Amino acid sequence: MSLFSEFVNDWDELTYVPTTLGKVILALIIVALIAVALIFARKNAVKDSSDKNPTMKLTIKQLAFCAMCLALATVLSEIKIFDMPTGGSITLLSMFVIALPGILFGLVPGIVTAVAYGILQLIIDPYVLYPMQLVVDYILAFGALGLSGLFYGKKGAIIKGYIVAVIGRYIFSVISGWIFFGSYAWEGWNPFAYSMAYNAAYIFAEAALTVIILAIPPVNKAVKQVIKLANE
Repeated sequence: MSLFSEFVNDWDELTYVPTTLGKVILALIIVALIAVALIFARKNAVKDSSDKNPTMKLTIKQLAFCAMCLALATVLSEIKIFDMPTGGSITLLSMFVIALPGILFGLVPGIVTAVAYGILQLIIDPYVLYPMQLVVDYILAFGALGLSGLFYGKKGAIIKGYIVAVIGRYIFSVISGWIFFGSYAWEGWNPFAYSMAYNAAYIFAEAALTVIILAIPPVNKAVKQVIKLANE
């Protein structure tokens, strides 16, 4: 046990439980991370331009939009349609909202926002057995939602970027499930196949639900309006 965390050894399981001080320290780290990373993003992220040397950087308004996406996705992550028994859940549009900064502003802002979201999830609803599992599940898996920025400025970026973001999260979640949660595999299943099926059940279910919701005309129109406002 330490000031920042305690490890509960329950036979073959090692569970990480953050203490109150640990949560405070993590929160301060998040604030510092967001501040430094957004400054970096503002200096380096550029928009496509017909100019030979495009220099339009992220505006304060766009940075504020990233922060709002972070906050909204965190709230939506608490609206759980279904909770899986050993981690993971189907939420209301949270993955889509956190993928939006990448779609709108590029890869760096997208990944920075997504990683910050993962750290917030670690503080709000931690499910950690091992330190390395923490990195894979909360930093890499959630951070992969920022890969939506690969389609920044391209036709069909909303759906294509979202799909790539979801696949990125799925890959890291499968790796985590295979390595760290293999003992939970259903009878007759090997750990890798179990992890693929388990993580697909909630990640792709939420993705399918999101695509259906986005196809509803009023919702589609509202999303386009939000995107237009973010880019004005």
